Amino acid sequence: MLPLFNLQDTYILAYMIILTFVVGSIMGSFINCVAWRIAHGEDFIRGRSHCPVCGHTLTPLELIPIVSYLMQKGKSRCCKERISMRYPATELLTALVFVALVWKFGLSLDTLMFMVLGLILLAIALVDLETGIIPDGLIIAGILNFVLFTCLKGDIIFLKLLKGALAGLAISAPILILSLVMDHFLHKESMGGGDIKLYFMVGLYFSIQVNVLLVLLSCVFGILFTLIFQNIRVEDEENPMAFPFGPSIAMAAMTCVFVGQPILQFYLGLF
Repeated sequence: MLPLFNLQDTYILAYMIILTFVVGSIMGSFINCVAWRIAHGEDFIRGRSHCPVCGHTLTPLELIPIVSYLMQKGKSRCCKERISMRYPATELLTALVFVALVWKFGLSLDTLMFMVLGLILLAIALVDLETGIIPDGLIIAGILNFVLFTCLKGDIIFLKLLKGALAGLAISAPILILSLVMDHFLHKESMGGGDIKLYFMVGLYFSIQVNVLLVLLSCVFGILFTLIFQNIRVEDEENPMAFPFGPSIAMAAMTCVFVGQPILQFYLGLF
């Protein structure tokens, strides 16, 4: 009689999941720091992590993802100010996304590519939420990530790069045109240029059909975010009701990474 499972394989799987979770939480903590420094005009390459309230340089024990927050009961050890839930939440979210990517794609270049994309999108979402701006540097990083992994995968590289560019333009160009028309009639900016650039960047990673789904999902998430987080607004004198749309696009993109193709196939199967 054959065993139902291989115990050694189970140990290896458990080890990989735990390792991926730990690495994901560490990277989530790192991106949190990067996003905060970008949003506040600080150098995100050099310098020690510090308390955003009193400036105290954080010790290694205060930098353990998720664990430090729980050990300190959600308060800073130096000034006793409450630590934002943003930090443990994004660390946990990143860890879970990393585990889900390994589970879906295994140990592959696709896994690494989407891990990097996920980190870039997390940084974009956090900066946009805080400043209402999507930095061009993060958009460029997402484009370079696509180009790098497309080259590493090999096999008709030029055609894959061209296909990605066309897919990105297929959603960003119509949105740009529609935005310019709306700007003309409304006499104010209807969509930020950063959002349109972000659509192009994430569009590189998917087919045109999935990109259509991505746009629809981002609109749905945008409506939900606006209803749930009504106090979050972009500081825009011309449009005080403007809402940061980057997080919605980022969430839609990661949703498409996991279930974009199955949703599309289900929808097409209805006809």
